[in-house]
Amino acid sequence: MSGADARNRRLVDDLTTAGVLPDRWRPAFLAMPRHRFVPDIIWDDADGGGFTARRRRDDPAIWLETVYRDGPIVTQVDDGATPDTEPGRLVTSSISKPSIVAGMLGHLQVEEGMRILEIGTGTGWNAALMAARLGEGNVITVEVDAVLAEQARKALAEAGASPSVVTGDGADGYAPGAPYDRVIATASVREVPYSWVVQTRPGGAVLAPWGTAFDNGALVRLVVDEHGVAYGRFVDNTVAFMWLRAHRTPRFLPPADLAGAAEATTTLHPDAVAWDDLNASFAVGARLPDVSRRFVDADDGGDFTFWAFAGPSWARVDVTDGASAYLVRQYGPRALWSEIEAAYRWWEQLGRPDTGRFGLGVSRDHQYVYLDSHDNPVPTRRTRAAGR
Repeated sequence: MSGADARNRRLVDDLTTAGVLPDRWRPAFLAMPRHRFVPDIIWDDADGGGFTARRRRDDPAIWLETVYRDGPIVTQVDDGATPDTEPGRLVTSSISKPSIVAGMLGHLQVEEGMRILEIGTGTGWNAALMAARLGEGNVITVEVDAVLAEQARKALAEAGASPSVVTGDGADGYAPGAPYDRVIATASVREVPYSWVVQTRPGGAVLAPWGTAFDNGALVRLVVDEHGVAYGRFVDNTVAFMWLRAHRTPRFLPPADLAGAAEATTTLHPDAVAWDDLNASFAVGARLPDVSRRFVDADDGGDFTFWAFAGPSWARVDVTDGASAYLVRQYGPRALWSEIEAAYRWWEQLGRPDTGRFGLGVSRDHQYVYLDSHDNPVPTRRTRAAGR
């Protein structure tokens, strides 16, 4: 057994012991070791100054150690536009954390003979695992980036796996292969494309990372009914993925001029709504799906600034370490911090429900988050310019 294969076996044993790798998936993980799908050039931001390329040839031992940590690995930055001699800025593809991969495959709840559509091929590792479990003819995977799709085809062939790799926009699904028993996405969406529901047989399931501009990190499992409507609960809130390209959130820059902003104070710490509790940030995002947020640290001590943005509106909260009240500035047609605070208080008044009590309903013309029952929709607020 090679050193790489021995490391893979230890990883599989660790995932099994931790209870995140179902027994039926263990042979697939042993047959399709992760190192066969990680490219020779990977990226990291260890220095905090942008993503730096790390080459396998420069230190094969460190490369292999990185591959078999239970962590994600960045495999592309800036949609491939940045050469590996320069720092990258935006993560645009990765190979997911092994425990997350195992957990998602468990949530998929597959049986032998099922047909699977995967959205977001990436390196091809997830498709290889599914092909090893279900058979190559039962797995179709779609990748929007032609370069990544070709790299995945090569890695899959070298690993002895041949699921169908389609170059195309995953938001469209892949109608020629429908209907599917399962659709699994490895990119986050702000709305589940209805094409995925249409292409799933009644009784089949769609598993997708889902998020809002405020919070990206939930995983929803939808079951499609005979009327072409899908409902399902959020089964995890720790699975932040990169966005499907058409669903990427705007990147706002804090304004240099604060003139004209209304001033107030708050006793609610921004960490409470957007950092300390994943259930709170999910709930606030469900109420305010188009509000994005950003933390900017001060150069000294524990002081920082919290920003929120939506269309022409913005809010700023200045946090001084040890203070009990914080200066709030709000500008534009929406008072964003006031909305965030109201959404947080709403969640508190409901008894601080965890993410698993929420679900998503998806029909041809509408989709919405609900609490406990699909006839109890969560009220939302969006900027008119956002299309609602």
